[in-house]
Amino acid sequence: MSLVFKAITDETRRKILQMLKNGDMTAGEIAERFDITKPSISHHLNVLKQAGLVIDERKGQNIYYSLNTSVLEDILKWAMDMLNIKGEEDQK
Repeated sequence: MSLVFKAITDETRRKILQMLKNGDMTAGEIAERFDITKPSISHHLNVLKQAGLVIDERKGQNIYYSLNTSVLEDILKWAMDMLNIKGEEDQK
């Protein structure tokens, strides 16, 4: 979980996660939306991948990145537990 928190402390990585919320994207498509180098974007994507927040999949010559929703769900559940917020299933 510490890799996840390290990954989301960076504003660029949070913006990448926000963009991927709308669908899969290639590294090039992501890089077009930032004013930083493509190697920097690759570094940010690697950090997100190591934290388990994104998944990459090769389709032809491109690698597409997508959100790993199961990890995001785990983080949300952990945060809700920390705040002692009960979900619908817990209230039954």
